[in-house]
Amino acid sequence: MNALRNPESRPTHPGAILREDVLPALKISLAEFAQRLGISQRSLHELLQEQRPLSAEMATHLASFLKTSPESWLRMQRDFDNWIA
Repeated sequence: MNALRNPESRPTHPGAILREDVLPALKISLAEFAQRLGISQRSLHELLQEQRPLSAEMATHLASFLKTSPESWLRMQRDFDNWIA
């Protein structure tokens, strides 16, 4: 357990980062983003609405497309999951 964890501060779901920061910066449609990631629009929509956790496979797709690391996306999901558990 992290002694510095603030129980009042909910970690951000990876879908919120994608919805609020990444997708607007890319200036592409949801359909195009899903196509470029190689996933269904429904899967992407559920992730963006925080109705689905980020999988390792999705983290790999995102990291490849966005030039980030899968670990950073998975860490966000882990932190979110641990907070709600």
